[in-house]
Amino acid sequence: MGRKSRAKRERQDAAAERPAENAPRKLRTIVLLATGAVVLVGIVVAIVVALSSGAGSLPSGAQIASAAGTSGPVSLAAAAAAIDFHPTLEPGVGQMEGLPASAAHPPLNKDLLPVGSEAPAFSLKTPTGKTVSLADYRGKAVLLEFFATWCPHCQAEAPHLAQLASSLSPSRYAFVSVNADGEDAASVYAYDRYFKVPYPSLLDPSSRPGSFYQAGGAGAVTSAYRVQDFPTFYIIAPDGRITWRSDQEQPDALLLRELEHAAGK
Repeated sequence: MGRKSRAKRERQDAAAERPAENAPRKLRTIVLLATGAVVLVGIVVAIVVALSSGAGSLPSGAQIASAAGTSGPVSLAAAAAAIDFHPTLEPGVGQMEGLPASAAHPPLNKDLLPVGSEAPAFSLKTPTGKTVSLADYRGKAVLLEFFATWCPHCQAEAPHLAQLASSLSPSRYAFVSVNADGEDAASVYAYDRYFKVPYPSLLDPSSRPGSFYQAGGAGAVTSAYRVQDFPTFYIIAPDGRITWRSDQEQPDALLLRELEHAAGK
């Protein structure tokens, strides 16, 4: 075989080998695209199935995260968006917050923990998985709220609490909310995003899980604080003792006064 023929043959052989070398790379690309398509289809199927079998209710965050096969902020955000959180309208809601402190009603629940008693310790997680403990705020006056995402009175309070929290020095004051209805992470995350809550909202797991669309049951921390109505408030002094507590909507002026009292101002 001549030199030119041999060189030509070698070029042909090399060209024939290159597709084979590139095959694994192409295959990986195809697999990744197929996987993405399956995840997307899974999410859509979860939503369609839930809508068709749940009388028009949306799927829970756990259902969507399971269908997507992923966990973490991305899947939580998708699950929260699917909740389609919106305020619950009810006559007479949202009027108490702007009234003077003297307009507040006494608590409906007569079994709340007494003033002067030590606030029960707890450690709970946020919807994104961060652990928050009451002990983290020792040395500060703490407003502790127990709420449910579907509660119109809690929704009315949310923007007022956010504004009050933002107006006070974080070196002396802290705000913490505990979901008192055993709701899933997606529901609480959707609530937080809607109201732009600037402080931690914590999950209190229950044997009867709830969501924005379904009432649940009290978790261990909610039970320890003897919560019966939403919202319920406790104000805790820097030494960990309860200085004030009540339930129902409250005047902003009263919450501020009691926080300042607890802080020793």
